[in-house]
Amino acid sequence: MKTKFITLFFVLLATVSFAQSTSEAPTQNISPDSNAVYRLFATRNKFTFIKLNTRNGQMSHIQWGTGTNDHFEYPLSNTSLVSKEDEKNGRFFLYPTTNIYNFILLDQINGRTWQVQWSTEEKNRTVLRIY
Repeated sequence: MKTKFITLFFVLLATVSFAQSTSEAPTQNISPDSNAVYRLFATRNKFTFIKLNTRNGQMSHIQWGTGTNDHFEYPLSNTSLVSKEDEKNGRFFLYPTTNIYNFILLDQINGRTWQVQWSTEEKNRTVLRIY
């Protein structure tokens, strides 16, 4: 009986571990909309979203929660990626990658791309142009 229990435990543990280590890209949860100024993009962390200003590429890390200190908004990038006169609703869009912390930001007008990495730790947040 004890052997069956231990075997069952390890089979369940292996199943859960395998299910969490998938390398599939997350499904994009929204489609581009040329009229929206702001969009929320879900991450694979159930409490975390990225808020994107679709006009200029500025982004924030949004976390929600039920506790008093569980919800916050941190800037990922306060820098506009285009000039004021080149801003247009729906210009920028985020695409998920297989890495839980990374997205690809696309300028849908000129095709420029950036790697966007969110984190609760400021030193690990980054937006890097992909050349």
